[in-house]
Amino acid sequence: MTTIDLTIRLLVAAVFGAVIGYERELRAKEAGIRTHVLVAIGSCLFMVISQFGFPDAVRYDAARIAAGVVGGLGFLGGGIIMKTKNHVSGLTTAAGIWVTGAIGLASGTGMFEVALVCEIVVLICLELLNYYTVRLGDKEFTAVLTSSDQNALTGAATAFKKSLKSFSLSKQEGGYKAEMVLHFPKRETTARILERLNSCPGAELESFE
Repeated sequence: MTTIDLTIRLLVAAVFGAVIGYERELRAKEAGIRTHVLVAIGSCLFMVISQFGFPDAVRYDAARIAAGVVGGLGFLGGGIIMKTKNHVSGLTTAAGIWVTGAIGLASGTGMFEVALVCEIVVLICLELLNYYTVRLGDKEFTAVLTSSDQNALTGAATAFKKSLKSFSLSKQEGGYKAEMVLHFPKRETTARILERLNSCPGAELESFE
């Protein structure tokens, strides 16, 4: 292998990583162009080293470095996943970094056609499926309302009766506080939910998560 051949592999991996990173950056995700480019060219270089870095070795396993890359990317992806009380984020970006590493490994072996097919499938998954997939299932929110009138809070609970999973009412200084756990279809927008909560007569929205 010549230096030009190896450079082409690194550049191809960088381009493939940049395209996926650009899509993630458009959606304001945690890992963008730079992260994906670094993952792709790093994986590519590891694969090139595993194939051509030991010409004088009597015996070596080229697959061992690739296996190490897979484990390392899993650790990197795990650092992107964030879990809050009612929501898990970063899963898709973590999976994108993992598959970007695989594309880098494929580019490092010179399997450009396979890498390109994988790149196209990844973009279809990230963009087209995200746009066209019907949002199924429910999402959960916790809303805290306060009021000086207890009936206003029970009225708010009644207004959300179909979505109400649990309701607790407590007395505090100057009034009452109600905590409601609500379930909504995923197609329901957060802005619409907040609008409904803020329109509850006599009640004030203290927190929403």
